[in-house]
Amino acid sequence: MKWKSARSHWRGFVPAALLLCGVGLFPSAHAAEEFDPASHADIRKWVDGVSGDGISRDDVTQALRHAQFRQEVLDAMQGAAERRLSWHEYRDIFVQPKRIQEGVAFIREHRDAFARAEREYGVPPAYIAAIIGVETRYGQHKGRHRVLDSLATLAFHHPSRGEFFRGELAAFLEITLDQGISPEAPKGSYAGAMGYPQFIPTSYRAYAVDFDDDGRRDLWDDPVDAIGSVGNYFAEHGWRRGAPVVTPADGPETPPQTIDFNRTRAPYMTLAALADAGIQPRGELDASHVIPLSLALESGDYRYALGHENFYVITRYNHSYLYAMAVTELAADIQALLDKDDA
Repeated sequence: MKWKSARSHWRGFVPAALLLCGVGLFPSAHAAEEFDPASHADIRKWVDGVSGDGISRDDVTQALRHAQFRQEVLDAMQGAAERRLSWHEYRDIFVQPKRIQEGVAFIREHRDAFARAEREYGVPPAYIAAIIGVETRYGQHKGRHRVLDSLATLAFHHPSRGEFFRGELAAFLEITLDQGISPEAPKGSYAGAMGYPQFIPTSYRAYAVDFDDDGRRDLWDDPVDAIGSVGNYFAEHGWRRGAPVVTPADGPETPPQTIDFNRTRAPYMTLAALADAGIQPRGELDASHVIPLSLALESGDYRYALGHENFYVITRYNHSYLYAMAVTELAADIQALLDKDDA
């Protein structure tokens, strides 16, 4: 880690956004105490553990002194769209004509990067674009929350996932200080996801790539690095080149209660068991197990589909079948428009 070498850089750095908003150089007394290890035993214990791994105590403490508690972050964690929307409501957010058109434009603008990502990682451009399109509308909306505030709040105030977010906070500080970025500067989602593809810090550290060879893995401002990093993420999680993602299926009017639908697990249901319940794929399948999906439509009816290994890979990005289906459909629509334009 290069914490020491970055230390003088970020301590003297004032993000332009803070100046524009009229925020002072120093946190308020309340903010300074909120995450001060000297005032909170649990934070002090965490800093001890992180410092024991070779991270400078001074650097961590200095970053925490600038972190601010955000109640809206905790509130947002309770109302994620994946938890409260039906399929047709979720789909209408992300699979829209404008987002499809923007996806085509994004691929054309970065054609070489997408082509290279497909060669190296086996992931079609439409799927990489769909991920970035769902996450940030191709970089137009990367998040409004300071990542430092979000992660500190979740690390020490989330009722059940504090340990997870403490790991994310440590990874975030490592990334920013190693790259010479002020920990106060980056903004992202309420959960601390960052950049074009909204990687959480541990994913950033593990899967981000310097795809344009400029010496830096930059997912905040470099779409080429983002394209390569999404491809790498999928490949590392088992994406199968040329394999299907979802197969349409037919089934009964109401989803059978004997079938465990919509699980974000590796394919787990046999075709024979599904056939016994009246669910049949449209066409022949070269698969022994699939992920059965039942999708609630606005009419009150249901649509059926069968997810394959590549569908499961998409759920590794976001553990929601709604998310994976939105990415799948957006990718299909982007590809269809690309094909139409090229015809």
